[in-house]
Amino acid sequence: MPLPNQDPALRPNWSEGPRVLLLPGKSKLFYNRHPWVFPGAISGVQGSPSDGSVVALLSHTSKFVGWGLFNSKSKVRVRVYSWNPAEPPAEALFRKRIREAVALRCSLGMLGADTGCRLINSEADFISGLTVDQYGSWLVMQISSLGMGQREEELARWIREEIDSCPDTDFRPKGIVVRHEKSMSRLEGLEGGDRLIWGENPPDRVEYLEEGIRLLAQPLAGQKTGAYLDQRINRKEVGKLCKNKSVLDAFCYAGGFGLQAARQGATRIVGIDQSETALALAQNHAEMNGLAERMEWVRADVFEELARREEAGESFDVVILDPPKFAQAKSALEEALRGYRRLYTLGMRLTSPGGILVLCCCTGLINWEMLENLVEQVGAEERLNVRILHKKGPSPDHPVAASCRESSYLKCIVLQIAR
Repeated sequence: MPLPNQDPALRPNWSEGPRVLLLPGKSKLFYNRHPWVFPGAISGVQGSPSDGSVVALLSHTSKFVGWGLFNSKSKVRVRVYSWNPAEPPAEALFRKRIREAVALRCSLGMLGADTGCRLINSEADFISGLTVDQYGSWLVMQISSLGMGQREEELARWIREEIDSCPDTDFRPKGIVVRHEKSMSRLEGLEGGDRLIWGENPPDRVEYLEEGIRLLAQPLAGQKTGAYLDQRINRKEVGKLCKNKSVLDAFCYAGGFGLQAARQGATRIVGIDQSETALALAQNHAEMNGLAERMEWVRADVFEELARREEAGESFDVVILDPPKFAQAKSALEEALRGYRRLYTLGMRLTSPGGILVLCCCTGLINWEMLENLVEQVGAEERLNVRILHKKGPSPDHPVAASCRESSYLKCIVLQIAR
């Protein structure tokens, strides 16, 4: 796809070419490096920027704020990539951002030849609309903005070249797949489907290593980019609490938490999910790692199965609840909180006295305070003594930009339940 016109490298300064002016009182947020400019913050557009092209973002007094990519169709009218007037969003800037992202993952020890790693995390790596995950020898680029979609061929080349020139990792990609996030494609006006953009086609399932566990990703068919990497460290740390314990892993998907529990010496693991495909993958993972004898998979509605087991008087030393997102919009928040309340009540009732309850929440609209208040309320209603042992976010290869905390979503809280 050809890049839009008005390449900033061809302009002597930001005062030439299209400009987006902010309303009075709206500039501070963007001076503070927030990357999303919504229509309600904009007073006008000067020039005729095409969708996906570079624009200068200016205050209401025409002072430079930043460089961004424009999209008249999007709720995010401008995505800001640079706050330096001499550094527009062109090849040099994107290469620098990619280089910094690769260096961070290398310094964390999370990028290797056979690992699974979040290489670029959109806003947190200051490349809004681009997520890149590594699974073994393949990379998956997930595009969620028009501007990134128009530059995907160039981005794939820059990513490959920056990795190849990095001396701190032995990872060298065999191929790069691009996937367009379905919900964002409609909102952004993105065209085109999932495809190989460079190199060798990946197999249907790509093997990678996560903290000692062999796993499979589906780069062209699985959830998100092919698997879920954000709980990598949480799964490992929770696994350490499971030695010689019985474990219930609810919403287990491909078995990530349960597999680490088994690896760390759990005596029995029951994984529950309503997806037959996910459970087949979980069983495959258990067999690949020699852990199948201690693992049982149950296909059921998770709420109904937990209630059935609670009514039957079952309990487990460790209970893990890792449900999908319960609310996409603020209008669904109250219903989501009711769902979490019911789930946490069942979880506490199924946890043996003195046992461990792990609660995960990926609903971004629910913050830590709301989550802890809910834990406190349910514990009081159940007449339990609840201790908070750990509070965790995603793995460090999924950082959060301090200037865009709305992009933070994952919360993992480890509790001890006493009666």
